[in-house]
Amino acid sequence: MQATLYKTDAPKKSTNLSINSELLRLAKENHINLSQTLEQRLAEMLREEQSRKWLEENHEAIDAYNSRIGTAGAFSDGLRRF
Repeated sequence: MQATLYKTDAPKKSTNLSINSELLRLAKENHINLSQTLEQRLAEMLREEQSRKWLEENHEAIDAYNSRIGTAGAFSDGLRRF
């Protein structure tokens, strides 16, 4: 289960954006909801950034674990049947 990144029930807030006129025209022609699309992409970008920061903060522990497994093997090596 993934933790909630933001409050999905937070009230909406109006904002002004500048967007390429051709992209806007095409989005309207294709009935793309700009607000929903922006929210989805922003959430995706924030998850990616959160993941990148976590990996950066934990890279030493991950490297140490991988090194240990590489030299000593995993606990379950003798138990696996595949």
